[in-house]
Amino acid sequence: MSDAPEVNGPVVTPVRVVIALCLIAPFVAMLWVSSYARVDPTFIGIPFFYWYQMLWVLISTALTMTAYKLWQRDQRGRKSDRSAGSKA
Repeated sequence: MSDAPEVNGPVVTPVRVVIALCLIAPFVAMLWVSSYARVDPTFIGIPFFYWYQMLWVLISTALTMTAYKLWQRDQRGRKSDRSAGSKA
């Protein structure tokens, strides 16, 4: 057993920043109420206030799925880097 500390990759990486943005964007969009607190434009008779929120349900699903897939890829890469480093 060596006294050298285990070297991990950087905690903040560009992929992790993209993951964070994917997860934060829906919260920002829904908390900024003044951006969608209106009736016009309507979509098939549905006021903007309602269809905008429903659209964000779909967008949030896509962003969460993207974040999950990026996280899985990041973890696989970190695991393979760790196992390659221990074999060397």
